[in-house]
Amino acid sequence: MAAMFVCMCHAVTEDQVKREIDGGAVTPRQIAKGCKAGTDCGSCVRRIQALLGEHGARPCPTARLAAKLGLAEPETETDVPKAA
Repeated sequence: MAAMFVCMCHAVTEDQVKREIDGGAVTPRQIAKGCKAGTDCGSCVRRIQALLGEHGARPCPTARLAAKLGLAEPETETDVPKAA
């Protein structure tokens, strides 16, 4: 089975991120400290957050703040009415 890369900038695989989580990492910052994933372009941070969530870690502070403020999820293309 081929390795699934989470962070292309630092060639970090999903298994490496999971090992960081198993080692006690509970935030994207702790993941980054352990394997550098998420420290360059940042495009992998959402996947890192998802992996943390799958392993029972707390949601990121931004998500908690958005929920507390009652902010909706960002609209998707299908949610926005098309102009006639």
